[in-house]
Amino acid sequence: MKITSATLREIRMPLLSPFETSFARMQQRRILLVQLVVHDGDATAEGWGEVTCGEAPYYNAESTDIAAIVLRDFALPLVVGGEFAHPAAVSARMARIRGNAMAKAAVENALWDASARLAGEPLWRHIGGSRAEIACGVSIGIKDSVEELLDTIARERAAGYQRIKIKIKPGWDLAILEQVRTHFPDVPLLADANSAYTLDDAGLLQEFDRFGLMMIEQPLWHDDIYLHARLQRQLKTPICLDESIHHVRDARLAIELGACGVINVKLGRVGGFSSALEVHAATRAAELPVWCGGMLESGIGRAHNIALSTLENFSLPGDVSASRRYWREDIIDPEVTVTPQGTILPPSSPGLGFAIKRDLVQKLTVWEQSF
Repeated sequence: MKITSATLREIRMPLLSPFETSFARMQQRRILLVQLVVHDGDATAEGWGEVTCGEAPYYNAESTDIAAIVLRDFALPLVVGGEFAHPAAVSARMARIRGNAMAKAAVENALWDASARLAGEPLWRHIGGSRAEIACGVSIGIKDSVEELLDTIARERAAGYQRIKIKIKPGWDLAILEQVRTHFPDVPLLADANSAYTLDDAGLLQEFDRFGLMMIEQPLWHDDIYLHARLQRQLKTPICLDESIHHVRDARLAIELGACGVINVKLGRVGGFSSALEVHAATRAAELPVWCGGMLESGIGRAHNIALSTLENFSLPGDVSASRRYWREDIIDPEVTVTPQGTILPPSSPGLGFAIKRDLVQKLTVWEQSF
């Protein structure tokens, strides 16, 4: 496969409602899209990828503006005009760029999309997926009041979502979980701390055990594995690692140290499908379950997450949810929908399996550059 051209563009999509975590409150998403044109003999295909980082370097070291520089000045010049025997080979070509996993993932994932289109099969089958239906959970940000949170949970449960994830932070934790459990005693529930606590809070975190949580996600430092292992020995509730896991080496270290009982695999955070497949293989061998996390993606990133979630060891409901939870209109057709049973059916068309609404993408574009 030869990448003959690429287009990098920024689109801006307003969220239906603000989404707040322990480190930021978002009302609009600035999203970078990578569009590749790929030739293989006489055949030509497009591939689309999405940079899933935030607008500011709060979740990790990447941001929309930083990723744009990395892609424009380094990654895309490295790969445009190059020939690749396999989509994973483009990751090797970009390996000299340290870090910046989400920027590089957009390029690799776009090539996977094009490769699947050239092969005439859905992306999820192209990566080795086997699930004909994936279970969906939902992530709920910090709300302005407990009443608003409880109303949101009730609405999402009525929509069929199989698991509820709520964001927590110091001061918005024990009392909130108490209220949620009182109103929803049986709901599968997890709490996502986004690194808001330290090991000094171990006593507080031990109190979470009485809520019967599926897991507590990334309670400690974003770059830590060792102290999570110490904390896990003090908790009955499984720890889920998110920000700490950047590649298969981190996953193996976390497994060996007993730092967690679950791993959240975010496609951008680990650097794309080839890295995600390595993490998947290691966790499956260790019988450690994984699930697919979300970053408020547009339909393109959401379609990639659907493909990832079809892999065998993605046995827990992930953050892949319906387009209409976040966007008035998504940039794919059909938009992602969730069944009344809280599942998504992977598409049957080649590649991402969704058509790109090009007119809408162009309308939302604030700048673009071709290579």
